[in-house]
Amino acid sequence: MMSDTTTVQSTAVVDVAKRVNWFMPHRVIMMLVAAGLVILAATTMRWDWIPQYQNQLLVGIGRTLALLFSSAIVGMLFAIPLGLAQVTGPRPLGWLAAGFCGIIRGTPLLLQLWLLYYGLGSILAANPDFRKEYPEIFYYIRQAWPYGFLALMLSFAAYEGEVMRGAFKGVPRGELEAAKSYGMGRWTMFRRIWLPRALHRALPTLTGDTVLQLKSTPLVATITVVDAYGVISKVRQATYLTYEPLLLLALIYMILTGIMVVAFRYFENMVPSKR
Repeated sequence: MMSDTTTVQSTAVVDVAKRVNWFMPHRVIMMLVAAGLVILAATTMRWDWIPQYQNQLLVGIGRTLALLFSSAIVGMLFAIPLGLAQVTGPRPLGWLAAGFCGIIRGTPLLLQLWLLYYGLGSILAANPDFRKEYPEIFYYIRQAWPYGFLALMLSFAAYEGEVMRGAFKGVPRGELEAAKSYGMGRWTMFRRIWLPRALHRALPTLTGDTVLQLKSTPLVATITVVDAYGVISKVRQATYLTYEPLLLLALIYMILTGIMVVAFRYFENMVPSKR
């Protein structure tokens, strides 16, 4: 009983300390400076173009989010076997997985994007036989977004493949041995113990890598995919404004990043684990 009371009191003290920390002098000054900059930007800069482009901006943001989540989800589905192959083998498969991760991580994403779009895309589009035999596939090959999705997905799979390799290795062997001693099969042990524990260990890194993936999506504008960055580029060309569209774009990415970080922290805290 005494220990419970002490714990509650300690928690209350920590909460009060956190609230008090917000009013420390340097933080108050920073908040005042930030508020001053927002007021200055709102009153001295031009924002009358926003209503004209708001629908295009919403479509661009939706396209950015669609590219982000689709490439991250499919990339993660590839990352799990890539990490597992490097840990459990067989050795040739592990070498292939390590080679894929090394090549993708060792070359710029922009280069991969251009190789896929201007290289593979041009070869397939210029092939008349392919166009006649596979008209449904050719319809998608003519567009730019499949190449943007493919480049982003491969990049995410390679980076997370390495993360999952470390996460699988980091799961205590004692837990796996205990599962074996209970007669648990390999698939059941993987599904119930090894994979959940590895995913939980990888979640903090996964949060950071997903934010980096969000910041990589503007590269697709270089192959004519009009995402949020592409819309802002059009606004800059049409209005001859430099700072206002870029400041709005920075605000959009900051808001999206904040939402993603909070969501990942929520899921991270929801997963029970013993360290």
